[in-house]
Formats: sequence, C-alpha cells, structure tokens
Amino acid sequence: MSKNGQSSQHEAAYDRFESEKPREACGVFGVYASNTPTASLTYLGLFALQHRGQESAGIASSNGETITVIKDLGLVSQVFDERRLSPLQGHLTIGHVRYSTTGDNVWENSQPIYREGGACGFALAHNGNITNVRRLMESHNLNLGKATSDTDILAEVIGQEYEEAPDARGLERAIEKKIPQVEGAFSTLVMDDSRLIGVRDPRGFRPLCLGRIEKGWVLASETCALDILDAAFVREIAPGEMIVIDAQGVHSYQIFPPTDPHLCVFEFVYFARPDSQLYGINVYQARSRMGEALATQAAVEADLVMPVPESGVPAAQGFSKRSGIPYGEGLVKNRYVGRTFIAPTQELRDRSIRMKLNPLVENVRGKRLVVVDDSIVRGSTTRRIVALLRASGAKEVHLRISSPPYRWPCYFGMDTGRRGELVAASLSVEEIQQYVGADTLAYLEKDRMLEATSATEQGFCTACLDGNYPLDVSEAIKKDGLEF
Repeated sequence: MSKNGQSSQHEAAYDRFESEKPREACGVFGVYASNTPTASLTYLGLFALQHRGQESAGIASSNGETITVIKDLGLVSQVFDERRLSPLQGHLTIGHVRYSTTGDNVWENSQPIYREGGACGFALAHNGNITNVRRLMESHNLNLGKATSDTDILAEVIGQEYEEAPDARGLERAIEKKIPQVEGAFSTLVMDDSRLIGVRDPRGFRPLCLGRIEKGWVLASETCALDILDAAFVREIAPGEMIVIDAQGVHSYQIFPPTDPHLCVFEFVYFARPDSQLYGINVYQARSRMGEALATQAAVEADLVMPVPESGVPAAQGFSKRSGIPYGEGLVKNRYVGRTFIAPTQELRDRSIRMKLNPLVENVRGKRLVVVDDSIVRGSTTRRIVALLRASGAKEVHLRISSPPYRWPCYFGMDTGRRGELVAASLSVEEIQQYVGADTLAYLEKDRMLEATSATEQGFCTACLDGNYPLDVSEAIKKDGLEF
C-alpha cells in the first residue's frame, strides 16, 4: 500500500493555518448485503461523503472468511480504481474518509483500522474525537507506535476484550463492555467476518443513519450517501445506541444510559451536505432560514446579495429572499483546487485566494454588496476576499455571517486549533470588522440560528460558540496542547 501523496508537516501546518473554515469530522459508510458488490457501493457512498474528509480514504471488506483492507492517502478517486476495488469481494464492507482532527496525516492513521482478534479479527472506522485518551491508554497499558489517532485507541481497547471472548458474539460483547468507558464523540462502524456494527456516542455529537437497500442494509454518516445508492432512509441511529446487522437482520441495543443529545450545530451550519437530512430536517432549508433570520436581524441597504462559494450559498439565497435585495454571484470558485491548497512561497501565498476564488468584476463593480458566509474562524481568508472585492470596484462590502462568532476550540471532531488562533476569541465584532476591512459586519445570534434549524428541542452542542462543553475536556486540552 503506497504512501505516495503524503504531505509534509510544513505543508499541513500551513494549510491548517490558512483554512478559514472549521475543518471537518470524518465520514463513515458501511453495507451488509447478500449477493451484492458491497465494495462498489461503499466506493459510491464515500464519494458522497468526500466533503467530510479529503486526506485519506479506505475500504475494508469481508467474504465471510477473510477481511481485506485497502486504504491510502488522498481522495476517494485517487485511492481507488477498478484494480484496487477488485480484491474487495464480499457481502460486508465498511469505508472511511478522513480529516485529521487528531493525529498526523500519515498512512498509519488512515482508516479503516484492522485489528487481530477472535476468529478473523475486525476492522473499525471512526468519526469524532475521544477526550479521555490518556486514561484509556494507561488503564489498558497501550503503546501504539507510529499510529497516533484516537481510532487506534478505540480499536485496541475493544480488541483486548475481544481476545478474551472470541465466541460468536464476542465482538459485539466486547464493544458493549468497553465502549461505555470511552468519552467524547464517536460515530463508529466495526465489522468482523459476519456482522456490521454501528455505535453512536451517548450525546450523538456526530450523525449516523440507517438505510435499506434491496438485499441488505446501509449505515452512513449522512443521508446524502444513502441517496446515491437509492437506499431508503430508515432512521437515525439514536445517541448511545449500538446497531448489529447480520444474517438475521438488524438488532438494536441501548448501551449507554439516556442523556441529553448534543448534535454538533455546525453539522447544520457547514459540515453536512445541503441535501442531507438531520433530525428529519433538510439541511439546505435550515441554512436558507438562517439567511432569512440574518436579513431580519441585520438589515442593510445594498444592491446585491452574494455568497462566498459554496458554503454561503443557501444562507445568501435566504438573505436575498427576506430582504428583497437581488441575489447574484460575485466570486467564482475553482473547484479543481479543492479544500487544500499548498503555497510554499510568499508570492504564492499572496496569490492563494485567487487560486480558489476569482471575482466577477462586472457583477461587483460599483455595487453595494452583502457578502454572506457561514463562519469566520481565523479571519485571514475573509480579509483577502474583502480586499479582492474592493480591488474589483465594489462600492461597499457588508459581511453577514450565518452563525455566531466562533470563539472556543472543539474537542468533539472539528479541527479549530488553539483558541488564540480564533479571531473572535480576542477581538470584538467591531474589531473583526476593522481587521477584515468590511463596511459593516454582523453575525447571526445563537437563538436565531437554533430556531432556524427547526430542531430546537432535539439538542445541540454549541461549545465552540459559548464555551459550554457538555463533557470534561481538560484531558483533551492537555493532550492536544490547546489552551483556553
């Protein structure tokens, strides 16, 4: 398995610093289906989840006797082709796309992870962050060598128990016993030679859903990955629930005591694809309502409402609808650059924004613009966008952000860096406005944002906005070196 395409630590550090958005959690996808090319279905499912992770991709497949794992650094289309899919023959498959919220971007941390144990071992794919890693490592005497991700910890903790109980239900018993010792965010898929298991943490920080296909079942991070297979959406996996899929069908076990759900609110704001459903609500419609609420809260006289593509599009359309200001495009995105662009020299760094976004000068010249985006994390890219629009002849630039100021690091599956890197942690809204060079700046109020989701009674984690963490994160802060 090649390690080609591995980025250097310098490149990764630069890209992380330059990123204006909170970086994604990962995406997981699994299929159990008889007489079906499950690896090919998983390949398609991972394509639909590519927005959740672009650093590595992998698939594990079982033919009932042997588990085969193929994974590598890169996008799904770079890792897999017909040649690499051909060995993945079987009725049972899990897949993963990764962004490294913890652990380096190296091949050893790509997923799914394979672990020896029981009759044939098991493979595991994980979306989220574990917050009590140090305690787990000490209590289980773990030394993981080169691998540094939370997923390795999870696999070893389960594997130690599985080795002691390698019976027909040994894997699910091991998960049922050990997973309650794990704290943090985890929507996790595990498979052995004959069963597919899905587990969601008791607060449900990250999404996981169940779908039905003609000859079997699908588990996926988002419903958009069901759509690509024409799979029927059955339901979301409940927080704290373990789903076991085998030859007898689907079995459900509640392995955690009930607690309040805390789905990451940024799944609605930015992470999830707009055609996905969360809490039974279409994400695009929720984002459009956020834009409408923003227009009501922070009205301004202007000639054109334009998004920062592509994540700002639904909110910009909602802002236009409510305000009556025409909607139009002011920036064109180069889709071939992707979400990662490495600029090794200062000259290229100065031009990096033009590599990703180019202005439609005829649309913005002489106009009073409302520029809508979903978030500002570090502020550097926003500042360059404002400068680019002004250089293109914009008369005024009014920034409208469809979420509140992002002030606190996340420890549940997003990569935001240290608090000192978050522009809203140290600057007021007025100071951010001056820093980015906008004529006005307004963020959507938290209550209005939550109301726009239409799921206010379902429960959300808003720790990145208000610092109210639903779990003790002191150990995670020490592990990652992230100060408050």
